Parts: sequence; C-alpha cells; structure tokens
Amino acid sequence: MNDTAISIRPITARDDAAVAAIIRTTMTEFGCTGPGFAIHDPEVDAMSANYRGPDAAYFVVESRGRVLGGGGFARLLGTGPAEATAELRKMYFRPELRGLGLGRRLLTAILDAMRAAGYREAYLETTTQMTAARALYASVGFVEVCAPCGATGHHACDRFFRLDLRADPARDRPIGP
Repeated sequence: MNDTAISIRPITARDDAAVAAIIRTTMTEFGCTGPGFAIHDPEVDAMSANYRGPDAAYFVVESRGRVLGGGGFARLLGTGPAEATAELRKMYFRPELRGLGLGRRLLTAILDAMRAAGYREAYLETTTQMTAARALYASVGFVEVCAPCGATGHHACDRFFRLDLRADPARDRPIGP
C-alpha cells in the first residue's frame, strides 16, 4: 500500500459505520466477543459523537476514501481530572493495514494528542491473544501492570499497560513539567 495514499485524521459522523464494522470484525477475529469486551460498548455505533471535546479524540486511518482503521482516547473512566490519565481506546486495523508501520504512526499521533490535552499518563487494556498490539505498545514505552485501573467495564481483558506521558522514550528525554 502506497504510504502517500494514507491519511490520519479526526473521525467524522460519516466514518461511524466503517469504524463500528472494523471494531466488531477485529474483536471477533481475536475471539473478544463475550461480556466484558469493548465490542459491546454503546459508543461503538457513534464514535464521532463520543470522542468530542477537549479531553477526547478519535482518529481514522484512511486510504483513497476508505477507512481502514482507527484509535482514540478519553479520560480513563473512574478517574478525575486530578489523575490526568487518558485511556487508549478502540485501536483496531483491517488486516491489509497491519504490519505496515501505520499502527505506530497512529499511536504516536494519539499519544501526542493526549499530551496536548494535558494528560500525564496513558492506560490501556488488551488481551493476551493480541500479541502484535502488545509488542507495539511496549515498543513506545508502555509498561505492563498486574491489575486493571479505572472503571472501564472491560473485565474480560487480561493485560494492562501504563505509560508516563511526561517522558518520550523515543527521544529519551522528559517532556514538559
């Protein structure tokens, strides 16, 4: 796939159906369909409406007018502004987009947006079977923790990660105060 044909942009309402289909298809592919998985979140059908505002965003990866993936963030449910913790949410790609470095590109954009929104820490939940995703998260500095945080309702996830957004492991220097 030609990299110049790829764009990462904020989600719009016209993207909602494509994003919902990507989320449902990918989660089903990885066996994440039972209770306690994000596939059942009410927001899946209206991602653009649920990721508005100064402390949340969702981005899509598009090629030639076709949405092939996405990911976003919002305040970690069960925490307040003082904790300054964002949750990486619903980052999924169609198979033809995987392995091309676009996950890193999207993740970097999301982490930059988290920092710009004032978050100091990022959190995410995933599953053991999503090995490529876990490797990507670790490669940008996420550290696995032994227990879930916040109140996401995703009790079926079995792997949990945190990242200090004030440090940038790619540049090995602190960012901001």
